[in-house]
Amino acid sequence: MPLTLIKAAFDRAIGKAVAADLPTTPELKSHYDVVIVGGGGHGLATAYYLANYHGITNVAVLEKAYLGSGNTARNTAVIRSNYLTPEGVEFYRASVDLFQDLSYELDFNMMYSERGQLTLAHTDANLRSFRQRCAVNQHFGGRTEMISPDEIRHLVPSLNMHPGHYPVLGGLWHIEGATARHDAVAWGYARGASRAGVELHQLTEVRDVLVESGRVVGVATDRGRVGAGCVIQAVAGHSSVLAGYAGFKLPITTYPLQAMVTQPVKPFLDPLVSSPSLHCYVQQTSRGEIVIGGGSDPYPLYNTRATLGLKEQLVANAVELFPRMGELRTLRQWAGLTDMTPDYSPVMGLSPVENYYLDAGWGTWGFKATPIAGKLMAELVAGDGGVPRLMQPFSLERFRSLNLVNEMGATAASH
Repeated sequence: MPLTLIKAAFDRAIGKAVAADLPTTPELKSHYDVVIVGGGGHGLATAYYLANYHGITNVAVLEKAYLGSGNTARNTAVIRSNYLTPEGVEFYRASVDLFQDLSYELDFNMMYSERGQLTLAHTDANLRSFRQRCAVNQHFGGRTEMISPDEIRHLVPSLNMHPGHYPVLGGLWHIEGATARHDAVAWGYARGASRAGVELHQLTEVRDVLVESGRVVGVATDRGRVGAGCVIQAVAGHSSVLAGYAGFKLPITTYPLQAMVTQPVKPFLDPLVSSPSLHCYVQQTSRGEIVIGGGSDPYPLYNTRATLGLKEQLVANAVELFPRMGELRTLRQWAGLTDMTPDYSPVMGLSPVENYYLDAGWGTWGFKATPIAGKLMAELVAGDGGVPRLMQPFSLERFRSLNLVNEMGATAASH
């Protein structure tokens, strides 16, 4: 990456034209082999892997706003794999592996930073569940371990070990916990897909899904009708709406998820620290800002507005954990849309409509799944070997068979 920057600087210095990372939006063609609805991380990653790994380049990514403007731009950029179930741990473990080499894969700096995630146990019940999670993680090769209060004091000296009525009894230390620049992930995949021949259509809203005899044949947009050999929906919080256009229902309820960031201060917090009991997690960015997040709002809503009540709750709990933050000022507050399923796991793969594929139900963990979701969706669409193994547990059919993958409580701030 440094050599790329130096080369670009010299090219500009001698007046040599430097190609733009992304081309201008082209005219829509009448038909594509694959239409991907949603220009966020998942949609762009799928397009990248289709073009670069499977040679499928007659692909259009349709985004109603601008690339990465949805939940990709509205998360706290946490990457981890310390989940509850074997299926979840194995899936997210594969995503962490891809993230670790993503800057080299895309020749684009993801600002990937492995800092570790510390989840605090405040009760005996927390400790029991953490031991189970630790065992599952270690079985699948994850670097996760239980640590004592003394080890926590050494790891995070600024942490209040007795926040409110919740003394810290121990912790789950996930060494591979990391962060990355969320918009860089979208831009990197977009550039890689575009260079391979994928068309990126921003400001293009899908208003209907065209189905004939149980098979998808295209989409209707505000720029006209587009035919498609297959359609992939990757629209995060609007998943239920788009599935409704296609004529079926998803077991999804959408909730806002809010977060905030403070003014920058000198570095004092390296790990990501979360407390399920306080419904709060805290991290410090490379710029010195403190990112504070929590659980989803308690009511369904298709709105990304921020609220004073949630802000007060997040601030109060964050200051309980780190009293020195009490004098900091808030810079901004935002919200995303989380599409929650009954078992808190995603819905991926086949749908009731032929050649219409689902990438939905990610709740609060869509960003960290970006690479593996895109890779598996591309394998499903391009291949003839059936549904990829890591994707199989997350099929829509599991809600009919009741073979659920229960990840309730697996977030940094339990729902």
